[in-house]
Amino acid sequence: MTKQPAHTIITSHANADFDALSAIVAAGKLYEDAVLIFPGSQERNLKNFFIQSATYLFNFKSAKEIDLSSVRRLVLVDTRQKDRILHVAAVLDNPHLEIHIYDHHPDSPEDLHGQHNVVKPWGSATAIIALILREKKVVLSPDEATIMGLGIYEDTGNFTFSSTTFHDLEAAAWLARQGMDFNMVADLVNRELSADQIFILNSLLESANTHTIHGIDVVVADVSLDRYVGDFALLAHKLLEMENIRVLFALGRMQDRVQVVARSRTADVDVGTICTSLGGGGHPYAASASIKDRTLEQVKDELFALLYSQITPDFDVRSLCSTPAVVIEKNKTLHEAADLMTRYGLKAIPVVEPGTFTCVGILDHQLAEKAIIHHLGDVLVKEYMLRDFATVTQDMDLYPVMEIILGQGQRLVPVLDDRGDCSGVITRTDLIHTLVSEPARIPETLIPERRRERQIKHLLRERLPRKLFDFLVQVGELARDKGVNVYCVGGFVRDILLHLPNFDVDFVVEGDAIAFARAMARTFGGRVREHRKFKTAVVVLESGEKIDVATARLEYYEYPAALPTVELSSIKMDLFRRDFTINALAVQVNPDQFGRLVDFFGGQKDIKNKTIRVLHSLSFVEDPTRIIRAIRFAQRFGFSIGGQTERLIKNAVELNIFHKLSGSRIFHEIRLMLAENKPVACLKEMARFNLLKAIHPMLTMDPAKQQILEEIEKVVAWYRLLYLEPSPCPWLVYLLGLCAGFNDAQVQVLVRRLNLTKKQACLLTSLRHSIRKAIEDLFRWEQGKQATSELFFILEPLALEGVLYLMARSRKESMRKHISLFLTQLRTQTIDITGKDLQALGIASGPIYGQILRAVTAAKLDNDSLSREEQLRMAREMAARSR
Repeated sequence: MTKQPAHTIITSHANADFDALSAIVAAGKLYEDAVLIFPGSQERNLKNFFIQSATYLFNFKSAKEIDLSSVRRLVLVDTRQKDRILHVAAVLDNPHLEIHIYDHHPDSPEDLHGQHNVVKPWGSATAIIALILREKKVVLSPDEATIMGLGIYEDTGNFTFSSTTFHDLEAAAWLARQGMDFNMVADLVNRELSADQIFILNSLLESANTHTIHGIDVVVADVSLDRYVGDFALLAHKLLEMENIRVLFALGRMQDRVQVVARSRTADVDVGTICTSLGGGGHPYAASASIKDRTLEQVKDELFALLYSQITPDFDVRSLCSTPAVVIEKNKTLHEAADLMTRYGLKAIPVVEPGTFTCVGILDHQLAEKAIIHHLGDVLVKEYMLRDFATVTQDMDLYPVMEIILGQGQRLVPVLDDRGDCSGVITRTDLIHTLVSEPARIPETLIPERRRERQIKHLLRERLPRKLFDFLVQVGELARDKGVNVYCVGGFVRDILLHLPNFDVDFVVEGDAIAFARAMARTFGGRVREHRKFKTAVVVLESGEKIDVATARLEYYEYPAALPTVELSSIKMDLFRRDFTINALAVQVNPDQFGRLVDFFGGQKDIKNKTIRVLHSLSFVEDPTRIIRAIRFAQRFGFSIGGQTERLIKNAVELNIFHKLSGSRIFHEIRLMLAENKPVACLKEMARFNLLKAIHPMLTMDPAKQQILEEIEKVVAWYRLLYLEPSPCPWLVYLLGLCAGFNDAQVQVLVRRLNLTKKQACLLTSLRHSIRKAIEDLFRWEQGKQATSELFFILEPLALEGVLYLMARSRKESMRKHISLFLTQLRTQTIDITGKDLQALGIASGPIYGQILRAVTAAKLDNDSLSREEQLRMAREMAARSR
């Protein structure tokens, strides 16, 4: 599909509400040449209204229809947060991009900053743009005025929310003069409850509990449902009105997610800040979040942690920070900075303008030390300081500090006084000590978890060859002697639990992996290939066996606003970097802990439940090839892909992240998948998730293509059971099937997309041409009922993969039998004479050699009893005739 170019696009946040939709339409009157992009919504009435009306009235487009690389101006309404506009995130990488923002939400660390920013603390974003239109004397149609009015009425709660300002009322009055249809607004905003919604509202009423947190009454209500329910925000608003609640958090577990709707009528509780931490957004008096990676109880625990952190008048930055601040001027050298931090025992330091306390950056001690090691100690601090950093003021509470240090990973937070000078700092250590001293603030789900341990030494002894078991014991003894912890990790551990043969061992070292690899080479004999950049090594034993040895990473944070896992060893971070829970397992080999299974992420449970599950929600975004791997593992082990993981796959495909992957990485995963025993099932799953089209639009799985691939799978499986040499390359046979019906130009397009090597591309294209010729020759051979030897000469030039493909494509059973005869018998038969024999007979070398050997081969194939002497006599006669 050809994508439409667009110089200017207007859009809003994902899971849009009426204010987002209305503000997009309003902004369209400011930028008349712009393309309006609807970001999607889960709110049922908004969806219906949009589908029935807005699409036709305002010519909205999907982000998928637009060539995002052509965009030079991005207009954002009702949001500034980068992580809420993933549908157009690719635009942010465009050169010379101009960003215009119209928003009414409070500032957050994730905010984008544009060249034109209109941000006002009003009740709705639509009101901001409406009054700009009024100033410009823009005339609206009644339809435009009505849809803009919907946004204002919805986001102000019919002008009853505390966030409502007189500007919202003025904007509504102007829209009324422009022809706003109050009946339509009333129909959409004031909705009667269905029987299903009344049942849910009653459930919320029954579960509602009031919690007094530092003198503030907060009501938390929750409901669990087995389906998604639209208009959950409406039910929360009804509950707020019915019970006259000041602060409400309504939680609804719906399928694989937890919906949170928050309302506040007091400045003491900023629900927008809390919902932002939960992954959503909003303003201080109305906010929401949709959480897809935690249970209802985990969300409640985190909610209470945030409430206790925020509602703490006496627990502010002033009480936490260290003063006065030790700073370094930006024109000092890294040597000077490192000396200063060493003297005071600092891990980071604020960088200020010379002669002032105006903070312009942060310098990490470790970075300074590394720079000195690389002979850069005389370089100025300003060249290596962190310029993109967050600060806090003295009167702020604990929550922003948690978000900066734990969420953003900023080691140190400068504290600014009323003049904007750096008067103090809060470090990560300060925050940890504060939280540890306030255990009541820490919910159960955020406490660093203890390792889930199990002893599987007996399984290692039972399921591994004795030689390999003894090798692990010896590696453990070496680890003890070197004073490090060493673990077997990954698929090796998984397959032990699954009772599958896998003797490919990888080790992770909590320490210097390269030094340990050298010690292994000295102990067991062999050499080491070092990869210093990644702190890994490969030990190549004298037997030729290769063993990977990697260094475990050291730091890990669960998710934004969680506590640092200060008690955990570095093996957890290493396991967290892996693809699926079933692969995030480790077995320690140190003698005192030999056979101890470490499972932080529930891999054993998922193996038991036969489930493929990722470790975190960004797993597929970070590495899209994991999607292919998930499908491959599911089919290999007979597992199912977990509901949450399947949703994340669909989400990743919708984000078009496969377009960013190189063809080489995609082809590598496809090759591994096609080597499995059930590749067609994998391909069908890829088609179900629209992955084939995501890789390239030409790749499809229609019934005819599926039948071809299923026949290929049967033929390949049959050939494997023959245990004949050579073995075929499965990827080549299946790629021939996937390209069935393609012309040569289309094949070249696919070759370029998968970035096949020159050799691979040549093999594929030449084999397709050879197959076409072989098909024609086979047809003539069968029609003419020629000799068996002719069958041999037709198929013998073909690569094995081409012969297997021909067998799968042949519809006639007789032809399949003929090809089977070639593969099982004819292909392996040889004649008893060679070119040396012809030379001994005195025959001059030349084309005659090929003619004689071909004729003898034909005679031998057609007459098994042809002896060597008869073959030589035949050769002499042919030579004589040729002379």
